Amino acid sequence: MNDNRPNNFLEILRERILICDGAMGTQLYDKGITFDHCFDAINMSHPQLIRDIHSAYIDAGADIIETNTFGGNRFRLTHHGFEDKLDDINRTAANLAREVADRKKIELGRDVFVAGSVGPLGKPLEPIGKIKHEEARAYFAEQIQILADGGVDLIMIETISDIEEAKEAVAAARNVTSLPIVAQMSFTEDGKTLMGNKPQEVAKILKSLGADVVGANCSVGPQVLLEVLEKMNGMDDVFFSIQPNAGLPRYVGGRYIYLASPDYFGEYAKLMVAAGVHIIGGCCGTTPDHIRSIRNAVGIQAPRKVDKKITLVEPEEVAAKSQNREDTHHSSLIGKFKSGKFVISVELDPPRGLNYEKVIEGAVLCKKNNVDAINIADNPLAKAGMTPLAMASLINKSVHIETILHFSCRDRNLLAMQSELMSAHVMDIRTILGITGDPPIVGDYPNATGVFDVDSIGLIKLITNLNQGIDLAGKPIGSKTNFFKACAVNPTPVDLAREHERIEQKIAGGADFAMSQVLYDLKPLEEYAKKFKGRIPVLLGIMPLRNAKHAQFMHNEIPDITIPEKIQERMNKAGDRGQAEGVQIAKEFLKEAKHLVEGVYVMPPFNKFEMAFDVLEVL
Repeated sequence: MNDNRPNNFLEILRERILICDGAMGTQLYDKGITFDHCFDAINMSHPQLIRDIHSAYIDAGADIIETNTFGGNRFRLTHHGFEDKLDDINRTAANLAREVADRKKIELGRDVFVAGSVGPLGKPLEPIGKIKHEEARAYFAEQIQILADGGVDLIMIETISDIEEAKEAVAAARNVTSLPIVAQMSFTEDGKTLMGNKPQEVAKILKSLGADVVGANCSVGPQVLLEVLEKMNGMDDVFFSIQPNAGLPRYVGGRYIYLASPDYFGEYAKLMVAAGVHIIGGCCGTTPDHIRSIRNAVGIQAPRKVDKKITLVEPEEVAAKSQNREDTHHSSLIGKFKSGKFVISVELDPPRGLNYEKVIEGAVLCKKNNVDAINIADNPLAKAGMTPLAMASLINKSVHIETILHFSCRDRNLLAMQSELMSAHVMDIRTILGITGDPPIVGDYPNATGVFDVDSIGLIKLITNLNQGIDLAGKPIGSKTNFFKACAVNPTPVDLAREHERIEQKIAGGADFAMSQVLYDLKPLEEYAKKFKGRIPVLLGIMPLRNAKHAQFMHNEIPDITIPEKIQERMNKAGDRGQAEGVQIAKEFLKEAKHLVEGVYVMPPFNKFEMAFDVLEVL
């Protein structure tokens, strides 16, 4: 720990407003470093480039420069394959900034403070995401310790959208260093964090955890963050920091351009001074010219005291005012499970193109054959097709049969998930199967990027929240959704203990029923039933084999699918009668397994609906 360096940062902050630097990432981008690079590793590969950016900001009037370590935590560095360089990257960044700051102090005759930049982990924490709180704190502490040892004057935690993550970052900083802490969160255009926290709430929480300076940065431009500052201010003995983006980016001529001018920033800097700011800087898209404009507008002056007090509205009070109207449209499967009916579903894949008539024909045949629900897959095996939401809506309107909408975490970030789930609800879709999704590398577009903000466990928790009338952060959404939630279970995993743990988490998260992986062997299902029978209804997954080649493909190329040797032999002997033999095998298995499950969903290969109906004859 290198906290023995003389540090008068907070004393100076009481005396005068300090100007922070502007963007690092977009400055690197403007100098030819593309967004697919690890910007933090530029400290080691192009140290002079980092020195030059620091120098330019100081020459423009910055009192504080931030280290180039926004993504320097282990979690984010792992994405780029630089986790083994964590210490080198952060320590080099601190040394570079310290070197420039000390040199400029001699040249200009004024103090320049070095802030250790600490950005978010990049994925959500539990219960929505997979990162445990203690893991998050450890990631932050590891990076902050290196920065403190490297000689920074303060820690600047920034661009965090989840108050729970911000709590862990501040706690980590306070645990490993006595340096001053600036804690900034990002806000959306409606003046709240992405998770719905209000500025007053953020200021109170971060201050209570030990942050010396609280504030906002990134996401939006000066106008919205001025409003955030005005709502934050009013607490005793709190410093405030604001670092807006240069507006929203536009993609022009193959490059991202930020349109808010330096003059515009200067005008808003004056308004922020009037609102009681202590630190003003810039975030994405800002340049040394923006910082120079802020310096010219602010000059050297003491911060202004704003005489107003924050009044916080408690969450319980908000919830009481929320209009949680009762939704009487339920999934038809709820009553069927409760009555003990053996539930029957058939899976139909959305078309790969625009012609959906065959799928509608299949849905009509399912209804005529007394099928209870249609499963609609979500780009299985990462092969692109029509969205299941669109297909479910078409089936609902034209066939009037219950649909089970598969909903994958692969293709949607948290914002899109919540938006699409609410859309599904208003389109009268009530049953959702939450799945993690196959990685893009297995599909048609192996270079596509999977999102995976959360896995299926986090998704089920999200849907449970929506059913309670609250969003990801527990904030009221005005009314409740009414989803019946399914989870996927796999009785034949490589790691059975881990699978059982995940099933327990899905049940605890609010899953109402389960749908099994495709099975061809009774023994794994019996083992599953010993542990979970009676706790959660399960639909058994059955896919009739089409021929010997299909059996070989399923056994050898599809993860977690095992075709017993005796079944492979039967399919080989069947020859041209492969389809009939596949149906017969499926019928025998369904009859044998029926007592262990509460229903079945049949997946006819290649949308050959007649195979599903032939299998279901055994019932």
